[in-house]
Amino acid sequence: IAPFCTVIMGDDIEKCRMPVKHNMALYIGGMGARNKNFYNDYAKRLGYEEAAVKIQDLFLEGKKSEAAAAVPDSLVDEVALVGPEDRIRDRLQAWKEAAKKRHVGSLLAGTGDINALRVLAEEVL
Repeated sequence: IAPFCTVIMGDDIEKCRMPVKHNMALYIGGMGARNKNFYNDYAKRLGYEEAAVKIQDLFLEGKKSEAAAAVPDSLVDEVALVGPEDRIRDRLQAWKEAAKKRHVGSLLAGTGDINALRVLAEEVL
């Protein structure tokens, strides 16, 4: 398994989460029909059934910003590395543990921030 992990480093964790929330709202809310959306189904399997339904309802009503706001912080934190450098370093430990248990084969990290890349390199190489 090689998950793609968005990395957004910054002091304002809420600001860092917002691009991830908007992207997740698009996928959970708008990728597919109401009754046939892989990402919505996956969010439900992860334990976010109520949020997935709300996100999809809002997104399909055209309320995209509200749909993004409905994405739980905890869901973002499960699939992305966001926030201050120390928090990202700390959260990387969970990914490293998953790799030791062979739950994750490799981590495809996406960021345009050279400082975030440096932190990732220092922690995983």
